[in-house]
Amino acid sequence: VFIAQSRASGSHRDVEDEELTRIFVMIPKFYTEEDLREKFKMYGDIEYCSIIKNKTTGESKGLGYVRYLKPSQAARAIEECDRGYRAILAEPKNKSSESLEHDYYSNNTRQEPRGNTLPFCGQPEFCSFEKNESRIQESVSKRLSVVSRLPFIQEQLFALFDLVPGLEYCDVQRDPHTNSGYAVIQYSTAASAIYAKYKLHGFEYPPGNRLTVIFLEDGSDSSE
Repeated sequence: VFIAQSRASGSHRDVEDEELTRIFVMIPKFYTEEDLREKFKMYGDIEYCSIIKNKTTGESKGLGYVRYLKPSQAARAIEECDRGYRAILAEPKNKSSESLEHDYYSNNTRQEPRGNTLPFCGQPEFCSFEKNESRIQESVSKRLSVVSRLPFIQEQLFALFDLVPGLEYCDVQRDPHTNSGYAVIQYSTAASAIYAKYKLHGFEYPPGNRLTVIFLEDGSDSSE
């Protein structure tokens, strides 16, 4: 397994400790840490669970962390847990929880339809979950456009974006008049595309050449 990381990510140990074993999830506000542990213990050995609470009232904000002992366990939890939890890999602890919470809410609420559908409503216990009212700042889709000053090699670009689960295809296109690179990437879910854009926009590939990653309209109604 090859793990791509930006230079700002620190040492490999830091990446393994912070980015690959800790997941961030959306949960009903009545969940306790024991409830959270009970829901996620089937995927591996849990080091700790924590719930983000309002500093003034002490009430749950409906978000929490689960830290596993192994990266493979965290990956399994993200892949196999109920999609209502919106599980993603957590940012390193040196990024403030408020910043992560803002990023998480804004990224996930952009996928919501304009109607009144709420996450978790497939299960009765989740139907009272409050929808965040963040404004939709950009239209997301399953498809991404990748632009570079240098031309792409199909196999290498596919391998890079395949690090994010759900890659469906990678189409590298060449402009005979310029030496720049352009590709269209598509994932099976908008969540995967959001995560790929978040991690790979500005990523240096090859070193010294930054990728520009933006969403492309894919014709879907964002209902998922």
